[in-house]
Formats: sequence, structure tokens, C-alpha cells
Amino acid sequence: MKKFLLLLLSVAMSITCLAEGWPRTLDTKEGARIVIYQPQPEQLKGDKLIGRSAVSARAKATDEPVFGAIWFTATMSTNRDTRIVSLESIVINEVKLPGVTDSTLIKKLKTLLESEIPKWKLDTSLSELSASIEQEQQVSNEEMKNDPPNIIYAQTPSTLVLIDGEPKLQLDENLKMQRVINTPFLILLYEPSKMYYFYGGDKWYASASVLEGWSIVSSLPSALQPVDAEIKKKQTSKADPKAPKRALIVSTQPAELIQSNGEADFSPIQGTSLLFMINSDNDIFMDINSQKYYVLLSGRWYIATGLKGPWTFVDSDKLPADFGKIPEGSTKDNVLASVSGTVAAKEAVMDAQVPQTAKVDRKTATCTVTYDGEPKFEKIEGTSLELGMNTSSTVIKEGSNYFCVENGVWFKSTTAKGPWAASTERPKETDKIPPSSSAYNAKYVYIYDSTPEVIYVGYTPGYMGCYVYGSTVIYGTGYYYNPWYGPYYYPHAATYGFSMHYNPWTGWGMGFHYSSGFFSVSVHGGYWGPPMYRPPYHHPYHGGMYGRGPTYINGDVNINRDRTNNIYNHRDGVSTNDVKRGQNTPSTRDNRGTGQQGRNNASTQPSKNNVYSDKSGNVYQQNDKGNWQQRDNNQWKDANRNNTNQLDQSSRQRDRSSQGNNSFQQTNRGGNMGGGFSRGGGGGGGGGRRR
Repeated sequence: MKKFLLLLLSVAMSITCLAEGWPRTLDTKEGARIVIYQPQPEQLKGDKLIGRSAVSARAKATDEPVFGAIWFTATMSTNRDTRIVSLESIVINEVKLPGVTDSTLIKKLKTLLESEIPKWKLDTSLSELSASIEQEQQVSNEEMKNDPPNIIYAQTPSTLVLIDGEPKLQLDENLKMQRVINTPFLILLYEPSKMYYFYGGDKWYASASVLEGWSIVSSLPSALQPVDAEIKKKQTSKADPKAPKRALIVSTQPAELIQSNGEADFSPIQGTSLLFMINSDNDIFMDINSQKYYVLLSGRWYIATGLKGPWTFVDSDKLPADFGKIPEGSTKDNVLASVSGTVAAKEAVMDAQVPQTAKVDRKTATCTVTYDGEPKFEKIEGTSLELGMNTSSTVIKEGSNYFCVENGVWFKSTTAKGPWAASTERPKETDKIPPSSSAYNAKYVYIYDSTPEVIYVGYTPGYMGCYVYGSTVIYGTGYYYNPWYGPYYYPHAATYGFSMHYNPWTGWGMGFHYSSGFFSVSVHGGYWGPPMYRPPYHHPYHGGMYGRGPTYINGDVNINRDRTNNIYNHRDGVSTNDVKRGQNTPSTRDNRGTGQQGRNNASTQPSKNNVYSDKSGNVYQQNDKGNWQQRDNNQWKDANRNNTNQLDQSSRQRDRSSQGNNSFQQTNRGGNMGGGFSRGGGGGGGGGRRR
């Protein structure tokens, strides 16, 4: 074996890489070959991934390969546009090959692999990473607020209109009219008649009161006609002409609207004692055993004895066991990500810990902060930090220094007004910021490393409002944050009111009753609503409802900007993985692992992607019958079933990641996913269900 390894190392300079799927192969002109099988992730620490891979090596084509394992640490460069994770700066921590104990040879092999592997452009997908990570992630114990909002049940098509407290009118200089400023909807006061006008989709509503009495009008006062023309000129999406007329339900407090098309109609879920409401786009269930209703809102479960409430919160791990038995591929499998203990929930939690990464140019990156008057700061509870109150930016004071989070990047200044420079540090007590503070999401923006030229940064989905709570993910903290009122109105993100639901491929999306164009209008003023739609970094306001209009995916409103969570795409001084790789689309890159593309290319692969290693470095393969064999004395022998439980799980995870890749591509193309693996709602549901 030692002689074999020396020969392999001696011809390493003539190595060429074959194929891009798994496994990856290094061949030499002399016939030597090193094969590395699909990595098996073990731990995720910030932007560092720790894992292992089975390997095989041979000195010439006629030799029997020698199998072993390597352990590695890699820096991740992530791209949530395409859900691609590139493994860079790979360090080989350990190499295990049978019969090789010479530390010098092992060191040489490590050096060879570390120099050659980065040339392979090792990419995996978020689906593969989330499905295959072995580390038991710690559950979150943050004190989120889960009190139910005002849950309103309607049996006719309706739209919930949220106003942040009592309506506040302010002159809109552009429209030359009084406008209700503390709402994300366009509500104008026509003073000659003292009537309010509301624009929703392609229809105008009118009422003598902001809070009630809205009805559709066929004609507008002449003063409003230019506004109507301007809106329709800038409108980014067309309303569905077949969409039913919707009633407007106005709420001045946090609320959620659930509705059915007529009287509630239920259907059983196979293999469970659960019924689901078939004439509703909400996730509403009836548990036959308890005769209680369950509804899923912003990733939180609420229970009641009747559809009109009262509703109370129930932890996802306290749900009836039958929720965990909802079949994947069924109509309601989208809720599995919110059911504690399910594979879908574990993957959602894992995905919430994968950062979007980027590097910041220290010379050119900067930000601008404006205040409504002189800067005003208030203490952040439980910390020595203070938060800027009269600004739409997230500005934190620490001693004599000021920090600002904008576009997923930390900046620092010695004065509240700047100038600002990209920071290599965060405030020391950032991790202590509680969910009750509107600056809570800033703790999910990280600084990993720096050089004199660049700073390596990243943020996890928490920055965009997706939080791990217990063993599932939720949307928003549940807290209500008081806005700033002055000459300017600076509101904060809301948890409820937009029927937020989770999709693992596109993130969180707004509910169906906004898909008729209510948010495709051009208005002027401040932001209020889901932070991902116009995230906290978005400053200054530049038109559109909150910038660009929403994207409709199978009738669902995807609130992520440009259908992505990667906000680094839209700022100067920052480069990110997908900018460099922008010419590669998800359809050509995300399937190179275990997806269909990889299977189609199987004829070019030297080996099947069926070789695994356990944590001790023993190597196994799974044959065509699903039976496990262990490599022993250079031969494959039937494995002891007592040792293969973890291998069974690894095999299922690899298959699941393949399904995940395929589902992402179908969702990204807007296709109907039919009955297959979906888990999401929003991008398309199992069983042909669309939201």
C-alpha cells in the first residue's frame, strides 16, 4: 500500500478532473485515479462546513481500488438565488486509508487533495445540505411572542386591510392629496366629498369611513383620474379579470384573515384522524378526536373550538401526533415544515442556519442614514446598547461608537450621522438583543473574516424575518413595534396580516388574497409590512409599492425581492457568489449532484453515487437491492445490519436532496409540481394544490 501511494503521488502533477456530478474523479495519464464520493456534512459553524467523504484510489487502471475516507473543513460561499453552496478554501483534516500509517505520506496526500479539490468547483445545493447535515442542531429558546392576533373568519372573498393604529392622514406632495400614511395600501381622502378612496388591483373602492363601508365604484372624481392613470402605467402585474370581487375588512390592530369559499367544507387526510378545509387556501384543519380546529399562521399553530374563535397558541411539539403523519406528496404536506419532529421541519431549521455570504470592498462600500430631526436613541432592553428611533435605518449606539446594518452589511462611525465605513466588528452585545426590540433581526448579520481589502460577511434568514423557534421555523417575532411619528412616519415590520406561509424553495410568501394586484401599485411614503418584501435595509424609498412589485408564482405572492433572499445583489461595494456565477442558471447548476441531471449523466460517471463512510471512516456501498456491503481487506462483504442504521438515514437523505433539487427547479420555473415532493405551499403544493 505504501508503494502504491508513493506511485500515486508521483504522478499527481498530471491529474485531470472528470465529470461534474458525484462522484468526482481525478485521472492521470499514467492511469492513476482518485475518486471522491458525495460529501456527508456533519456540522455547520457560521460559514464553515465540516464533513467527510468516502474516497478510493488506484495506481493504474488494472488495480483494485483502495477505499478510505477524508475529513474536511470548507468555507461556504452561498447563493440563495440558485440555492447553490460552493465549497471553497478546503482544508483536509484527516485521511484514513487501510494499511497507511506513514504520517509523511498522509501529509503529502492531504496537500495533494487540498490543492486539487478546489479546482473541481465543488458545488452542492441547499437542498442537499439541509437534507444531509448530521449535526443535531440546537433548538431556539428565544422568547418570541405568540399571542394570537385578531383572527377573522370570512366565507366570502375578502382582503384584509391593515392600518397601523388609528388612521393618520398626511399630505402626499406627489399626489396632492391627503393619504393615510400608516398602511401599506393606497387610501386617499377626496376632501370635496369627504370620501375615502382605496385602490385594490384594478378596482377602486369608496367609503365615507376608513374603517368600514367600502364598496366598488365605477367612476372616479376628476382629481383622482390622473392618479388612476399613473398607477396603471406603473403597475407591474395585471390583476386577474376573472377574480371575484372582494370585500375589504379593515383592522387597526394585528390581525389575520382566514376564509372559505362558502360554507366550510372538509376532507379527510389519509392515514390520520385529521380533516382539512378543501375550499380554503388557508391551512385549516379539524382534529376528529378532539373536535377542535387548528390553523397555521406565520408558522404558528392556533387552536379553537369554532372557526370564529377564540383562538389560543399551541406549540408545534404539542400538536396531535397525526399532524406528523400527513403524507409527503399529499395536498397538505406544505404544513410539515411547521410540525415538530418531521424531516421537513428539521430541514427548514437547517436551512434557516445557512448564511447568504458575500465580501465587502472596504474602500467603496458605505451607507447613508437620515433622521427625522436630530438623532434620538433609546436603550435596548437587556443590553448596554441604544437604538436610533427617528430613522428608518437600524442604527445602534455602543459607547461612543455607532453601528448601522444596511443591506446585510455592518457599518461603523464615530458620529450618529456618519460618515460610515464598512465595519470589521459588530457591537459586542449584538447577540443579546431581544425579540422585543425592532433591531432583533440585526443579530443575524455576521462578520466572518477580513483582509486589508475586503470583509467577509453573511446573513441567515433571520435577517429577513425567518426565525427558528423550538424545533420549527416561524415568521416574525410576534411583537408589535411602535412606529416613529413626526414629519416622517417610520414604521416597523409586522408579523401578522399577510397570510405568511413557508416554502423551502422560495422562502416566505404572502397569502392568496393579495394576488389580485393589491400590492402592484405605485404609492409614495414609508414602509410597513413584511420585512422581506421591502427589507429593513431598503433606504431610501424609490418608488413602487415597496420598491419593485411582487412576483406571482402559481397565484401566490412571493415577497422576496426578485424571487430571492439575496439582498447583496442590489448594492454597490459588495460581491457575492451569484454575481460571479450569474451566467449559470439554476436549471444548469442546481442538479449536478444527485438530481435528475446527475442521473442522466450517469454514463459518464466512473462509479455509482452509492458509496458512503461512517463517522469512523469505514466505507460502505449500497447495492441495487438496497443491501449494504462494507469494504474489508480490499473486498466488499455483507455488512452487519446493526451498523447500518445511520447509513440507511444517509441514503434517504441523499435521495431526499435529489427530490429537493428537482422540486426547486420546478418551482423556480413556475411549473405545477403535481403530486410529488413539495413541502411548501406558495411555490406549488403536493397533489396539484396551488396557493
